[in-house]
This record gives sequence, structure tokens and C-alpha cells, in this order.
Amino acid sequence: MATYPINQIRNQFPALNRTYNGLPAVYFDGPGGSQVVQESIDAIVTYMSNGGANLQGQFPTSRETENYILEAREIVADLLGTRPEEVAFGQNATSLAFSIARAVSNTWNRGDEIVLTEMDHPANIDSWLTVAKEKGVNVRWIKVDSKTCTLDLSNLNSIINEKTRLVAVTLASNAIGTISNIESISPHVKKVNALLALDAVHAVPHFAIDRKKLGADIILCSAYKFFGPHVGIAVIRKELFEGLNTYKVGPSPAKIPDKLETGTQNFSGISAIKPAIEFIEKLGTGSSRRERIISGYERIEKHENQLAHLMRNGLTSIEGVKMFQSTNLIASTPTIAFCIEGISPTDFCRKLAEEYAIFAADGHFYATRLADRLGVLDKGGWIRAGIAPYNTVEEVERFVSAVRQITFNAVMEPQNN
Repeated sequence: MATYPINQIRNQFPALNRTYNGLPAVYFDGPGGSQVVQESIDAIVTYMSNGGANLQGQFPTSRETENYILEAREIVADLLGTRPEEVAFGQNATSLAFSIARAVSNTWNRGDEIVLTEMDHPANIDSWLTVAKEKGVNVRWIKVDSKTCTLDLSNLNSIINEKTRLVAVTLASNAIGTISNIESISPHVKKVNALLALDAVHAVPHFAIDRKKLGADIILCSAYKFFGPHVGIAVIRKELFEGLNTYKVGPSPAKIPDKLETGTQNFSGISAIKPAIEFIEKLGTGSSRRERIISGYERIEKHENQLAHLMRNGLTSIEGVKMFQSTNLIASTPTIAFCIEGISPTDFCRKLAEEYAIFAADGHFYATRLADRLGVLDKGGWIRAGIAPYNTVEEVERFVSAVRQITFNAVMEPQNN
């Protein structure tokens, strides 16, 4: 187990066999959605091939569906350091965020306050802004330090106060990779008996988290970001969850976690969550599943961070490349955002795909407030390269070489004209 089994890992992802324009495809678009592990694909096929069914039926396919859901709740609980009854599924993290915000805000009154950050994806901003406007609740902001690409936590004592009802924070930025210092924020939230809602969509693919240790009341993530199906996941602390007045149809269950899961769920997708998490677990060691998941994450982190270090060093050496990242002293996911002088992010990513078969994304990635604060919103946003467990040193070197060549050509073209 000492050596990272990159070949064994890559063999589990059929998408890595794709070629484009005669070249092997390289996937650095993981922050927008990872590739899917084969066992998750097989689980979906098996579920649909063996006969799907809705719940509460007196026949085997219905009982099997209920068991898939139970197994998914149990392994997500081990993934996130929580309890199975605190795990709910939905269309995606954004839809779940709006449903939860609507339910949580039922107890808010005019003059109450919530705290949001300029770093967050709109799923963890606009959901709360919408209900704040409806309830006449004031919104306060934790701003971004544009020099360090981190949240400015210097005045939390005044931002989070006795009027605060909820603080919503991203655990890691999907745009620039910065990992938020939740350990510094959480005590302020608990001191005033407010709720802490964490967007962990970008965090869960890269490192182990623990709801209880973080002091989180609400956690959102999505399985399609960590090698599985397109299913949204919400974790809500049991005591809070039980008291929520969720919007649902009358005859549907009133118990947790069912009462948040409106309508018929994506059962085939839910059946594929367990294999996706087992991919992480199988990389680790330990006597319990939680221990093996944490150990697996440690191996993934080490591999990804080594590749990210190689990529950052390579990009830094290229004239005309501007990086958007925190210092080495601040934790970050292996997600690298940058711009290149003289070429738009869209044109760059198109050249990268068409000429080098390397897939990286461009834009603001919905983090519009962050993009505005960092001065790229009106310039097409960023170029974003995200590293996943299945990426290799050779792919990173190929990426850096392509960036250098495209950048050089962008400088030379005006001169030639």
C-alpha cells in the first residue's frame, strides 16, 4: 500500500480510454464533475437491468430499492462523519439548498441576520439570500482578501453577533481551491447559537471531513463530484432536521430524512453512490469503514498535492501567466485558477482541447462575487485546471508544455501581423 497504485486506479475509469483528435484525452475538468468509476457505472446498469421499483412495495424489486437507499445513507454517514438518519438525497446540492433554506427560515423574524461569504458558490448564497429577502432578514458578508485569495476573518466578532441566525460558508472554493478556515469560524457561530451551513461540494472529492468536528449543522455535497452519479446529498444535524417544517406533499413520510426527499428519487443513481465511496475506501487501511475512508483520502491528498505542486511550479515559470491562489501556508485543494495575458480563457481552453486533447474549463464557475472581487468577471473569468486521483505526472507535464506553447503563440501572433 506504500506506493500509489496509479495504473490500478486509472483502469477503474473507462472514460480515460477516450481519444480526441488522435490524442489520449486528459481530464483536468474534475471541479465541474469527476469521471465515474466503473463500479458505479455497473451499479446503475445492474439496478436498471434487474428491475427498478418505487418504495413500500411488497415485492423484491421494491425491497431491493429500499436497501440500496439504506446502504447509501450508511456509507455517506461514514464518509462525512455523521449518522445515516441525517443523510438525505435530492436532485443536486443547489436544489437541496433551496429546500433547506425555505424550511430553516420559517423561524426567522424581521431584523434577524444571516452571514454569507464572497467566496461561496451561489448555491450557498442565493438560496439564503432568497429567503432572507422574503423574511426581511439582514445579510452581512465575510469578504474576500483579494491579495491572499482567502476569507478575511479579522472582524468576525462584529459580523457574527446575537442577531445572527445562520452562517453559510464554503468548505473549499470550487473556483480557486482555497480551503476555508472553518475551525476559526465555527466557535463564533456556536457562541451565538446560530446555525452553520457548509457547502462541501468541492471539498469532498479531495479530503476527509467530519460534520461533528467542524460543528456543522448542514452539509451539502454531490456524488458526481466524487466519482459517482449525479445525485445531491444533504446532511442535517438530527435535532435540527427533526424540527424542520419542510415543504412536501401531505401523504409523504414526515420522519427524517424522508421528509426532505420530495417525489420519487433517482434510485439508480443512489444505488451507485456506495461504489463511488468504496473507491476511496479501498485505497485505505483500518479496522472500520470510516478509518479506511480517511486513510484512502490521505493517499489521494498526497498524490493530488504532489501533482498540484508540479503544475503550479510549471505555470509560475511561464511569462504571462497570472495565478489566483492563496500562499503555501493556506490549505488548498489541487484546483488551479489562472489567466493568460493576451488570450481569453475561452479561446485558451478551446485551443487546449482541439490541439492537445486536454480538457480544462473556463469561466466564473458561478462564483461571480469572487470573480468580481478578483477582477476577472468582465474578462471571461479564469482558466481552471483541477487534479483528480486518476491524473498522472505525465499529464501534468503535458499540460504545462501546452500552456507554454499556447502562451508563446499568443505573444508571437500580434508580432507576426
